[in-house]
Amino acid sequence: MFAFTMRRLFFAVPTLLVISFVIFALLDLAPNDPTGDLPLTIPPEVREQIRASLGLDQPFLMRYLYWLQQFFINEPLNLIEKLTGWQFGDGQRMRVLSWATRSPVVDLVVQRMPQTLWVVGLAYLFGTILAIPIGVISAYKQYSIFDQIGTFISMLGYSVPTFFTGVLLVVVFSSWLQWFPSVYDTNLQVNSWSSFLLQIKQMFLPVLVLTLYNVSQISRFVRASMLDNLHQDYVRTARAKGVKEKTVLLVHVLRNSLIPVVTVIALGVPTIFSGAIITEQIFRVNGLGQLLITAVQGADIPLVQTLTFIFAVLIVLFNLIADVLYGILDPRIRYD
Repeated sequence: MFAFTMRRLFFAVPTLLVISFVIFALLDLAPNDPTGDLPLTIPPEVREQIRASLGLDQPFLMRYLYWLQQFFINEPLNLIEKLTGWQFGDGQRMRVLSWATRSPVVDLVVQRMPQTLWVVGLAYLFGTILAIPIGVISAYKQYSIFDQIGTFISMLGYSVPTFFTGVLLVVVFSSWLQWFPSVYDTNLQVNSWSSFLLQIKQMFLPVLVLTLYNVSQISRFVRASMLDNLHQDYVRTARAKGVKEKTVLLVHVLRNSLIPVVTVIALGVPTIFSGAIITEQIFRVNGLGQLLITAVQGADIPLVQTLTFIFAVLIVLFNLIADVLYGILDPRIRYD
């Protein structure tokens, strides 16, 4: 397993380099221009000076190599300096800067990430915890009332878009009942019991919307995988040997059923860091999803490039984690 992990990490490096080049090239070829929103009264020579100050007068390959140096060398060195207090050089190294705010992109990501993790991360955690028992019970009690209700709610939660359920919950619980706020206050400081309750109240609706979607998606996979394994020969053999039904269900069937489900859960984890773009827009959550939308609208190419590449890194990483978990869940799977 260790050799397989090292081999996958070794091949991940050229894969990520190719992905970074494709992302950089596609965004560079986009028709967006950082001077497009400037007043028309600005002279062309001033526009060219602005473009030169952003480095757009350099050839494409040079700009890509500069970005690689800033992202893979300068940013990690700055992070190590902050964590350890060590000094590498004079510390005056170039970083990936946002065209809109002229501040380091990584700092913007770090500022927005806690809001996204609070809302999207908790929703994914709750969705996974609820989806597994719901899928197991639905499969074990196939065609029962519980299974029919669970199937109906899952199909409804998965097919109805989050922008509709989000607006519906805002209308019902915020406008009519006035139980929860409709706008997420990112400036709220949690330093007392009352402020903690306010934080819970403002998180409730966006977390509920995303939890419903995650439960609907994952529980369907758990149910289908459980049904495939409940009628296998090894299950009949275990029952014939007198193994308790609870042990058969939770140890033998569930463990094998989680193998395909692990892929769904692992590949869904990067969406936590990318943020729920639509839900964050509805509830005004100042997270990474809203940051990406703002960057796209403002033609902030360095910010879009960095965010997109971070999402790609997370996808490659959690693909590897899913493959490793296969070997842990099923002893028959060996990579070495």
